[in-house]
Amino acid sequence: MTRIVAGSLGGRRIDTPPGDSTRPTSDRVREGLFSRVESFLGGLSDAGVLDLYAGSGAVGLEALSRGAARAVLVESDRRAATVIRRNAEALGVAGNVEVLSRRAERVCAESPRVLADLLFADPPYAADATGVRTTLAAALAGGWCAPRALLVVERPTRA
Repeated sequence: MTRIVAGSLGGRRIDTPPGDSTRPTSDRVREGLFSRVESFLGGLSDAGVLDLYAGSGAVGLEALSRGAARAVLVESDRRAATVIRRNAEALGVAGNVEVLSRRAERVCAESPRVLADLLFADPPYAADATGVRTTLAAALAGGWCAPRALLVVERPTRA
């Protein structure tokens, strides 16, 4: 299990998908990440968030806890997407979350469902770097991001 680090839902636990198909961003990393994000954006109040390769949904749910108004979480693994939906319901934020159980590159080619002030992407370690760049470029070109959006990509050092 992991937990929401701060904000209105701080300390609440969330479930993670079974098995090793996802690797939730650790509490410590999320704490550091959001410290930088909030500093850069001047806070998350009323922000839109696009979380690609959402896994457990920890990053998108953390953003909502810290004041984001809406989050679109994209996760191709159906079991993981089901866990994200259950977590959003348990936390009382289901009305602010849209979980799309499809491949990120397909979603980014569609009409935007949120104007993201924060786009977070944590693709699987085995994901092709060129494919990830293409997906991110599609999100940017497709109108998913606000003009001064912050793009954060978590990748292994060898990628």
